[in-house]
Amino acid sequence: MKIEINKPEFLKSWQMAERAGSLKSAISSLGGVLVSAASDKIYLSATDLRTSVKCEAKGITSLSGDGLETGAVFPIKILGELFKKASADVISVSIEGEKGVFASGRNKTRFVTWRAEDFPNLPQSDSASHFCDISAAELSRLLSEGSIAGSAKDDFPKYLGACLFNITSGTLRVVSTDARRLSISRCPVQADSDAEFLLPVTPLHELSRLLSDVKDTEDNAEPIKVFYDDSLVWFKVGGDNGYIELSVRRVEASFPNYEKILNPNSASSVVVRRDSLISALERIDIVVRSHTRIVVMKLSPGGKMVLSGRAPDTGTAFEEIDAIIDGDPVKAGFNVGFIQEGLKSIISDDVRLSLNGEAGQMNMRRSDTDDFLYMLMPVRLNDADISDDETETDEDTPAS
Repeated sequence: MKIEINKPEFLKSWQMAERAGSLKSAISSLGGVLVSAASDKIYLSATDLRTSVKCEAKGITSLSGDGLETGAVFPIKILGELFKKASADVISVSIEGEKGVFASGRNKTRFVTWRAEDFPNLPQSDSASHFCDISAAELSRLLSEGSIAGSAKDDFPKYLGACLFNITSGTLRVVSTDARRLSISRCPVQADSDAEFLLPVTPLHELSRLLSDVKDTEDNAEPIKVFYDDSLVWFKVGGDNGYIELSVRRVEASFPNYEKILNPNSASSVVVRRDSLISALERIDIVVRSHTRIVVMKLSPGGKMVLSGRAPDTGTAFEEIDAIIDGDPVKAGFNVGFIQEGLKSIISDDVRLSLNGEAGQMNMRRSDTDDFLYMLMPVRLNDADISDDETETDEDTPAS
């Protein structure tokens, strides 16, 4: 088996596959990428037994020799570095038995491979049910917005580290929570019936990375096809970028009835420029990041939005932002990092915040649509925080 490679093109495909492997597994072949041929094309496959990736390798300029269809398992630890640091853009890799030769320019490296028979059989979606078809751009948005409240850790209950995918009446919702906040992103999709499942957050981040490499233009608008069975979910991508398939093992747990905790009422609302609010929070975070990370938000109808943060060993920060404020005056405290994550995920010039007093939830939406909701619970403010904030604000306000 011998393949010749154009490094810049091939490296993108290789890195897509290698991230699905596992260098820490006791099964040696999981630390490799299966390289095999079918219909004069090379495919790369990798898995950690929970997430699997199979993609068409781009940048293959020549195929020859025996064993192409069976393939061989290239070790990620060695070949990954060699592909990245090759001295020339033209590379050849030849395999005979369980030994390989990597050649780039005048440089050669010999390495050991694993047999294709040692590589696990990747799950097939032939008998899986169709979940939906969705554009790469829309799925990327849903993942970015809908997954931000989930935990990347293996938390308990299991739903805390997972996202709910739910289709009801032709609308797909991606929902996550860590018990302190909730994010919901939705869009219409082509679906045969209502269905739902839970997927772990971490491989969804990898799916987002894959989608960023997929062109989604008018000339290449083939949708992502999603299939599922009792244990797995498949995301299949075709088109000019070549074939990509990601399979993810489902989380066996029940997602809470999140609609019960959503409060449609609000005592105060504010529309503010997203970039201005992000910048102000970043400056406050400099002061509070080593302490409680609490930012106090004060809204005065007809006035300005005032943000403040305090840390005993650092100092006190105040920010005033122009905003359109309606409803009752309110002062509430929030985790500054949580607000930043919501703002950085939302795609909008302006954001709309709805608050229900000092102890009520804050809802964040785009200013002109309700297709994304980020709900955040406040933190309890002690008397020192509130009185210190009042005093500083009064002293720093110029006399009229």
